[in-house]
Amino acid sequence: MSLKFSLSSNPVTRPNKKVALPHDSSIKCRKTELPFAPNKTKLRQVLSKRGVPHTDLCLKEIVDKQSHVSKLPMGSSCRRPEFHPAFLEEAYERCGHICAEYAKTFYLGTLLMTEERQKAIWAIYVWCRRTDELVDGPNAIHMTSAVLDRWEERLQDIFNGRPYDMLDAALTDTVYKFPMDIKPFSDMIEGMRMDTRKSRYENFQELYLYCYYVAGTVGLMSVPVMGIAPESPTSVHNIYDAALCLGIGNQLTNILRDVGEDTLRGRVYLPQDELAQFGLCDEDVFSRKVSDGWREFMKVQIDRARFYFNQAEEGASQLDKASRWPVWSSMLLYRQILDAIEDNDYNNLTKRAYVGRTKKILMLPLAYTRALSMPSLAFH
Repeated sequence: MSLKFSLSSNPVTRPNKKVALPHDSSIKCRKTELPFAPNKTKLRQVLSKRGVPHTDLCLKEIVDKQSHVSKLPMGSSCRRPEFHPAFLEEAYERCGHICAEYAKTFYLGTLLMTEERQKAIWAIYVWCRRTDELVDGPNAIHMTSAVLDRWEERLQDIFNGRPYDMLDAALTDTVYKFPMDIKPFSDMIEGMRMDTRKSRYENFQELYLYCYYVAGTVGLMSVPVMGIAPESPTSVHNIYDAALCLGIGNQLTNILRDVGEDTLRGRVYLPQDELAQFGLCDEDVFSRKVSDGWREFMKVQIDRARFYFNQAEEGASQLDKASRWPVWSSMLLYRQILDAIEDNDYNNLTKRAYVGRTKKILMLPLAYTRALSMPSLAFH
């Protein structure tokens, strides 16, 4: 089977509901103290005035719902899907091929999972990628709010056991086997809506909210699949919070890796007020000139991403024993992207930070050692 194929896979036969969707200046600066995480009380006040829910409130709602769903018998949260085993096997195989082609580092981590979890994570990844391609894909020019509305209706159908196509079917089977709440998925769609409205972020608090919607949600989607260690001494909320931090750290790393590419689309996913503190502005980003000010600015941004990874590490050893190694592997692999930016002398404007396959493989024993840490030692 070819690795390259349309993400708009052939639909499952559903004559009454066909939804057509598109694919998808050089200055010296002293190091400045900038907020690593948003001031939660202030952010809640600011965002509530704008009618936007604070991510802390979203997290509590998700944990409450997910805790309820996870206690139900298999299939209670989703209509039992009726797929031929061969059809379902091909659906998951296609998801695996997409993951292998478009997310090599992430895919390497999934190979360490049990087969059932591996397939489930592939299905989640593919849905997230297709959602992202609605805004950033080859047909994004056709994006309208109505398209996202239809995609959200299609998401509801997936959770109701009525998938539109083969790739949707893989996710339908996943949410049946690993009961999960729909909110992180619908929140990701809200992140796509943000992408259609914004291309600049005034401060980190705004950027943090965006990171929650487009990536923090992925961490929340994954917890039911990864599972929580029965002997874990910490609360479920803390483990979901760590998963959220992992998503935030991953997205901040993506942003730093892709700064140059994003300028080609007219987007700057960097806090405008922090750029200004280092004597920088959009023109400096678009000029692609690596100045001393840019290097100092990047050091702070990299430190922030590492801060979120540190928070995520505290929860990694709370997961089910079979899931710890792949999660630690994925987390350490992403950390190496930040190392690569530093190795490139902070030039992420004209160079793409790259981690070679040999480095990735050599990192696996370290990840395995970390995965052996006892849950009772975490969160101290």
